[in-house]
Amino acid sequence: MNSSDLATDYTVAVDIGGTFTDISLLNRVTGQRWRAKTPSVPSDPSEAFLRGITIALEQAGAPAAALGRVLHGTTVATNMILEGKGAPIAFLTTEGFRHVLAIGRQDIPRKANLYTWVKPKPPVPASRIFEVRERLAPGGDVLVALDEETVVAAARAIAKLPVQAVGVSLLHAFANPAHERRVAEILREHLPDLYITISSDVLPVVREYERGLTTVLNASVMPGVTTYIARLEDRLTSANAPAPLMLMQSNGGIAGAAKIRTAPALTALSGPAAGVVGARMMAEACGIRDIITCDIGGTSADICLIKDGHIGLTQSGAVGDWPLALPIVDMITIGAGGGSIAKVDGGRLSVGPQSAGARPGPAGYGHGGTLPTVTDAHIVLGHLPASLLGGTMHLDREAAQRVIRDSVATPLGLSMEQAARGILTIADNNMVGAMRVISVERGHDPRSFALVPFGGAGPLHGCSLAETLGTDTVVIPPSPGVLCADGLMVADLKSEFSRALGRPGAVDPAECDPIIAELSAQADAWFATENVAPDLRNARTVALMRFKGQGGEIAVPYTSDGKVTEAAFIAAHTEMYGFALQAPVELVTLRVECTGTTIQPPESLLPAGTEVPVDQLSPVWIDGAEVQVPVISRTRLGAGAVFDGPAILTQLDTTTYVKPGWRGTVDASGALILRKA
Repeated sequence: MNSSDLATDYTVAVDIGGTFTDISLLNRVTGQRWRAKTPSVPSDPSEAFLRGITIALEQAGAPAAALGRVLHGTTVATNMILEGKGAPIAFLTTEGFRHVLAIGRQDIPRKANLYTWVKPKPPVPASRIFEVRERLAPGGDVLVALDEETVVAAARAIAKLPVQAVGVSLLHAFANPAHERRVAEILREHLPDLYITISSDVLPVVREYERGLTTVLNASVMPGVTTYIARLEDRLTSANAPAPLMLMQSNGGIAGAAKIRTAPALTALSGPAAGVVGARMMAEACGIRDIITCDIGGTSADICLIKDGHIGLTQSGAVGDWPLALPIVDMITIGAGGGSIAKVDGGRLSVGPQSAGARPGPAGYGHGGTLPTVTDAHIVLGHLPASLLGGTMHLDREAAQRVIRDSVATPLGLSMEQAARGILTIADNNMVGAMRVISVERGHDPRSFALVPFGGAGPLHGCSLAETLGTDTVVIPPSPGVLCADGLMVADLKSEFSRALGRPGAVDPAECDPIIAELSAQADAWFATENVAPDLRNARTVALMRFKGQGGEIAVPYTSDGKVTEAAFIAAHTEMYGFALQAPVELVTLRVECTGTTIQPPESLLPAGTEVPVDQLSPVWIDGAEVQVPVISRTRLGAGAVFDGPAILTQLDTTTYVKPGWRGTVDASGALILRKA
């Protein structure tokens, strides 16, 4: 489908979470939106996927055939990697390098104990790793020709194993993929029922461990993700919805199902990436371009910094124990959420990373939870009203008080209010610590950024996080609990094509230009495959550079003038680390970043209205005393409405607590802007 036609269609976005599936439906002609939530079905996520779409279409009075695009953020690949539930696979590598995955890196996780940390087992056992005879030089020259008989022998051995996929990563294949491609051809001839992944299709860059590991992880999730996508497409076909299915990637962009089938690892961390895109959209609608986002769910908090409206990417991300060297949105995830469990051990109070999950969940949810959580602390302090989800979920305040008193207050000799306050203070400081990592440690002053908290629990913490961080502006999106679905709606199509130089060195146009031409050709082919109209195509070339001797690179815009590119790198290094080394600058990798611009819908403005109707008064603990605080239904506020904290704002998908000393203003975009009075 041609991207230029998208403005005349309905678009639906579906974000599947562990508890609820969020749906956002948009009429791209009028800009009208409909949102829905439905319980997720872990045994078959596609069931909630279609049910949610049906609910949203019924609200809009539109048939499934009116859909122009179906957008989806999936955690299937992420969960498979985290839980070690990927398909059993085999791995082929160059003769003499079968132990690369076992050797890994000498790095020990930042918070791990130096003396007790145990290196995780490789995702593929040594018994399923096979060597083929071949050898390439670092620049791609053939030193030892591919011995095809060793490939055939490996294929015959693999045929006897209970595996579903094969990953292939040969030494220096990033510089010359010919051997890998021939290996893949032979494997497909002898193993037609298995999925085949080669590193030069997934990650053609230096560092054999990261490249091999990413290839293995991609192979392990390929059967599951491919089956999942097929099931979703079957659901859409059965509902008479001919719209193409597009999925969110970890880089903050969407791509067609065909690309995701080839490289499903690209969807790891796609859910948090969609939220970041949505947060940027809402902040820019308010005229704010420098933000720190904080997506707080039940188990974790995902934190990202956006400068000048630009979402940064990194190739140093990780999923669980495994580094994932694919381009992903540069964010930090910590174990801090509404379900994070508070515990006292040796007179010391800690919060998280263990979570009560959705079931039994916090004690205050009334599902049998017996451990104190962050949500229970909010209930005890009165930050949450008596019921949630539009009155369909009633909170058990006595249960929350009981677990806070018995498990925290009594052991520490504190009042119940002090114990609850302590739990929230620790949780907030854990999140602010991560915010300082992505701001202060990278050369940014967080006081000059606005905070955008979202997710089901984000708006409860907004003011406290901002005060601890030192910023005086908080932006609450109109629908914080479904912002990931809204982010899918406005995300551009994205893809990256990378190629590492044979040997790192100075910028040399004679060497770089042919590589860029090859990458640009791949980009043009991708644009054509995704049916992106010529006027909506954008591509830029990026250089990944380092000082000689360093182990990591920084991405900067590439120009054929080597001095300009090197100067850009030195400036970026100085901004990030505060200094520049007196050492030669090396170009390591070239990357072409492609964007197919999504046509944005007409701007939908909130009707003006200065009245602030109060539904009721609710008791909240403030400075050691209970204060009657107004409870305001956010849906009844118009653009221009102003109110002072303390206040509690309720809506279907979240609750916002505005602390004393903060003033709220409703923006025409629908966002709520809180500023320190």
